[in-house]
Amino acid sequence: MLLKVGELAKHTGLTVRTLHHYDEIGLLKPSGRSDSGYRLYSRTDVARLHGIQALRHLGFALGDIAAMLDGAGTSPTLIIEQQMRALDHEIAQASELRSRLDLLQAELAQGGEPGIAAWLDTLALMTTYGKYFSAAELKTIFANWKLVDADWQPLVDAVRAAMDAGLAHDAPQVQPLAQRWMSLMLRWMDGNFDLIDRWGEMYEKEPSAHGRKGAPQSDMIEYISKTIELRMGLLTRYVTLAEIRRFCHVPEADWRALAAEVESLLAQGVPAASAQAGAAAQKWQALIDRLVNHDASVRGRLMQAYACEPLLRAGSVLGEHLSAYLRESLGKRLTLT
Repeated sequence: MLLKVGELAKHTGLTVRTLHHYDEIGLLKPSGRSDSGYRLYSRTDVARLHGIQALRHLGFALGDIAAMLDGAGTSPTLIIEQQMRALDHEIAQASELRSRLDLLQAELAQGGEPGIAAWLDTLALMTTYGKYFSAAELKTIFANWKLVDADWQPLVDAVRAAMDAGLAHDAPQVQPLAQRWMSLMLRWMDGNFDLIDRWGEMYEKEPSAHGRKGAPQSDMIEYISKTIELRMGLLTRYVTLAEIRRFCHVPEADWRALAAEVESLLAQGVPAASAQAGAAAQKWQALIDRLVNHDASVRGRLMQAYACEPLLRAGSVLGEHLSAYLRESLGKRLTLT
């Protein structure tokens, strides 16, 4: 039995115009024509149309469907794989958008019911962030902010005071600020140097991000960046940048606990050759081991860097006199062994 185009349209729910289009592009040509020139479709044509509809329902383009049904140089398996990859990409994009909307909603919710100005401001900021970070990365960055929030503003105030006082980048008073800045950034970015690099790139290229939501102004970023560059320049005389990027975060509280212990030993007049001082020196080495991920070679060169570079020591929590005491104790312990 042969069906006219109108009958086929009625049975399939398609329009006559659609069937005409399929004929024109060669996707579904009728097997015959009536004496009056009407298109006539056979059982084989109907089966092909069912295949076309099924593939269209899966989201395939008409050109891909023709290639699949005709075997025109592209295998159905390859086309299906391409379609699956395209769908995976669309799913990933939709998931990323969903996550970004979650973040945006959370940001707006922090300020109660937002007005249009707050909405636009937050939207602009999130758009800027989105150029450099995925939604998952932003979620980590926002969640980790609570780890450094209490320490951040006092540090920003201290850096501003140093700037107002006209202190140079190599001033001994400024180097501890650079060290604290680096340590907080590392903790904030979950020890991920790639995130730190991209955050720095964003600040360099996106002035609109400066001073937003408590962020430092551009002049402060420039000041502390030059101070950190000076510090990194001294450090990379002894260890490579690749080795530094493998450093692990050691909480500042651990360094301060050691500093308090050594201060107490010095206040009591405990000699560097004592067992108590030796135990403190061992703790010092253990902290450095954690920092360098237990790489003995890097540890040795890092300790040499701090021994040889006064500005590096100036930026350390231990400072000049405490680190000198520990080095003396460590030297005496090594001499005795």
